[in-house]
Amino acid sequence: MTTLAAHTTARSRQLAGTGTLLRFALRRDRVTTPVWVAANALMVLSMPGTLRDLYGSTAERVRLVDQLEANASFRALIGPVFDTSVGALTAWRVGVYAALLAAAMSLLIVVRHTRDEEESGRHELVASGMVGRRAPLTAALLAAAVADAALALLITAGLAGQGAGGALAFGLGLGGVGMVFATMAAIVVQLTESARLARGLTAAVLGAAFVLRAAGDSAGDDGSSPLTWLSPLGWLENLRSFADERWWVLALFGAAAAAQGAVAYALAGRRDIGMSFLPTRPGPAAGRLGTAGALAWRLQRGGVLGWSAGFFLAGVVYGGLTDGAARLVRDNDGARRVFERMGGGNGLTDAFLASMTGMLGLIAALYAVASVLRLHGEETSGRAEPVLACAVGRLRWAAGHLTIAFGGSVLIMLLAGLGFAVGYGREVVPILGACLVQLPAVWVIGGAALLLYGAAPRLAPAAWGLAVAALLIGWVGPALDAPRIVLDLSPFGHLPKLPGGTMDWPPVLTLTALAAALTAAGLAALRRRDLAG
Repeated sequence: MTTLAAHTTARSRQLAGTGTLLRFALRRDRVTTPVWVAANALMVLSMPGTLRDLYGSTAERVRLVDQLEANASFRALIGPVFDTSVGALTAWRVGVYAALLAAAMSLLIVVRHTRDEEESGRHELVASGMVGRRAPLTAALLAAAVADAALALLITAGLAGQGAGGALAFGLGLGGVGMVFATMAAIVVQLTESARLARGLTAAVLGAAFVLRAAGDSAGDDGSSPLTWLSPLGWLENLRSFADERWWVLALFGAAAAAQGAVAYALAGRRDIGMSFLPTRPGPAAGRLGTAGALAWRLQRGGVLGWSAGFFLAGVVYGGLTDGAARLVRDNDGARRVFERMGGGNGLTDAFLASMTGMLGLIAALYAVASVLRLHGEETSGRAEPVLACAVGRLRWAAGHLTIAFGGSVLIMLLAGLGFAVGYGREVVPILGACLVQLPAVWVIGGAALLLYGAAPRLAPAAWGLAVAALLIGWVGPALDAPRIVLDLSPFGHLPKLPGGTMDWPPVLTLTALAAALTAAGLAALRRRDLAG
């Protein structure tokens, strides 16, 4: 009994301060986490009404399912469909992408409250108080669990009208995917010494999970491929929400999260604060980083290359789907109208291409925000101060990162256009033009992020809200037939619909000028204020 009591006391000491750290983490994330949860829930909960409008009768839904079962490309992109009910079609249509968002939210929360804290030195300061060794990791995982639980609750309540059992299964499945990737991130942060590398590795694992699921689903229409079962995203679809649910699949999420969490706790107890199990490779020799721009490229090149590869592959996939998508919606007036609202009314094929290039433009805005806010990360971590202490002015330091942000957006959209050309095989120049015309709107979002960072650095993370709002307006707005005044709130709503539409230069030039003005204002504000201490 004495030994058991001693072990219990030792474990409780290792978790001392967990509640305080959890409250602090939730307070720090009081804006970003609700935005993640609300955006994901809105995407899911808007889908039943849209599907009911598009495929109101059982015969239309049966015909849709028959067409999807014969289309391997759509199965690879979205997954198989297991029933003709609105609930089952909702789980099919948004399940994979809602799971991706839940996974990204969870892993970012864990990395932020573990490795980011150690890298900035704040964790060492906190650890000097009455805080247990494993309390920060526990608080980070609990913060991710709170976010995933809120998402699961919203999804369950919002979809209950489609079937209580299916809604509960879908909500728990999304929360389960989030926790699997949260505990996976908890392992990665023990292995790496850099928060940037931790985020990159976890994103690579998430991408691999998507590829495994896509490869498995393209091989069969019932989700039974071994490749599908190797991916947590495949577990979600094999849960079969709203289609004779397989409740036992939830045990896979629980077992994976528990096993990975145990590994993370074991690793956390065997390393020193700030250290990692994988050694960090020394930086480049002197002379290779002679300018602020070279340093910015060194810091952001991994992200640029990753986004570039992703956009090229997305272009290839969407280009290959063009003809099949046009045939799929040709006989459905509602679906055709949605594509025309997103991409213009100049032929169904052109409308699909315009809507997909517009969607990639919306996602490119996320890249621009992430790249611009790298300035904020360098400042708050203390790495900017030594650079600026040398013969490097603030504007030249910022210009290096802005070149990566704005120039990188040109690169990824150009590669997306080339991917469309490879996948579709026709209309190379018009498709490239359709991708590049998205850039002024992307730059407006990036310029707004810079202005927030320069004028009010504490509000800089709110730039993510701007990008997510634009994404939701461009994605969900046309499906809900939102009024024009709502669509015009996004800079993307003013761009010409290419290919097929008329190139309208005034809005393009106006948005470009607005982006330049926001950028100039942000740089002026950055030059006048004090750096964070």
